Amino acid sequence: MFKHEIPNPPIHQSPPPLIEVSGTHREMGRQVGEAAREQVQHSIANAHILIDAAYNTLELTWQGAQNQSRKYLPFAEERYPQYVEEMRGIAEGSNVEFNDIVTLNAMEAVTTDALHLTRCTSMAVNDERTADGHVLAAHTEDWIPEDENDVFVISAKPEKEPPFLAMTYGGLLPNVGFNAYGIAQLINSVYPSDSRVGIPRLVVARAVLSSRRISGAIGRAVVQHRAAGYNHLLVHESGEIYSIEASARKFEILYAHDGTMVHTNHYLEPRMQQVEKDPEELISSRVRYFRASRLLRQNDKHTIKSLQTIQQDHVNIPNSICNHNIEGNPLDREKTINAMVIDLNMREMHIAWGNPCQNTYFTYHLNE
Repeated sequence: MFKHEIPNPPIHQSPPPLIEVSGTHREMGRQVGEAAREQVQHSIANAHILIDAAYNTLELTWQGAQNQSRKYLPFAEERYPQYVEEMRGIAEGSNVEFNDIVTLNAMEAVTTDALHLTRCTSMAVNDERTADGHVLAAHTEDWIPEDENDVFVISAKPEKEPPFLAMTYGGLLPNVGFNAYGIAQLINSVYPSDSRVGIPRLVVARAVLSSRRISGAIGRAVVQHRAAGYNHLLVHESGEIYSIEASARKFEILYAHDGTMVHTNHYLEPRMQQVEKDPEELISSRVRYFRASRLLRQNDKHTIKSLQTIQQDHVNIPNSICNHNIEGNPLDREKTINAMVIDLNMREMHIAWGNPCQNTYFTYHLNE
C-alpha cells in the first residue's frame, strides 16, 4: 500500500526564545522588537518573498500590500490604539518601517485570504474530561516553513491589562495564549466572503487576550467594524469552552456541552457556512476536524500527554494534524511550526517548536 514518506522536519534542540516584557504598550512593543529584531526582520523578508511568489494569483506587489494595509489602520487606531502602539514599538525596537509591521498584521486582509496558508487545529477539554480535573487547551500552528525559526514566546505584564503568556512569530501581535484571569484563546483562520476594510483580525485577537471575563472575550471577538473574522476558541479555567465563529458581519457562538471542543479552518454553524468562501478548498480542514474529534472521543479522561499524542497524528498527511511540507506548490507548502498544550489551572504552556512528532515539548509558566 502506497504511503507518503514523512520527511525529516527541522529539529530544535532548544526551546523557543522567551521574551519578557512590561510597561506601556509602546514600551512592550519596543522590548519585543529589540529582543526579536532578527526574527522580525526575517519575517518581513519572508512576507516579501511570499507576495512575490503569489503575484500570478494576487496581482499584488509588496508596495501594493503596504498601500492596502494602510486603509485598515484608522479602524485599528480608533478602536484599539494601544495595540497600534505595540506595533509602533515593535517597528522601533527592530529597526524596521512601521508600514511593514502593519502590512504583516493585515496580511490576511490585503491578500483577501487567497493564500489559504493556515491549517491549524485547536482542541479543548474541561475539568470533567481530564484525569486530574484540570482544564486543557491545545493548538497546532501551521504556517510557511521559512517562518519556523521566527517563533518565540512572550511573557507580558502590561501596565493596565492582565499579564499574559502567548506564542507568536516575527512581527505579528501575540494572540494565541492565555492570561492571568484564566482565559485562553486559540485562533483558527476561516474564510468569509463578507470581508471588508476594518479592524484587522490580528488586532481583534490581540484584544481578546486582554479580557478579564469570558463574556468580555466573546464581545471583543465580535467587535464592530472588524475586517473579517477568525474562529476564536475561548477556554476559561472554570471549564467553560466556547467557539466564536466570526465573519465581518456575522457570528455564531458554539458551546462545549460535552466538555470538549474541536475547531479547524471551516465554519461549523450552518448560518456561517452561508458566508464561507470557496468551501471546496477546505476539504482537508473537514478531514482534520473529524479526525481530531474522533481521537478526542477515544479518551474519557485526557491528560497533557494524550493531547500531545493527538497533535502528532499523521492521518491524511501532508494535510494532517501534524502537518508536513511535502507538496511542491509554493502556495501549498505550510507545515506545523509549533504545537502547544495549555494547562489553565497550572498557568502553564507546553510548546513543541516545529513538528511535534519529532520535537520536545518545553514548559513555560505565566509570570504573574
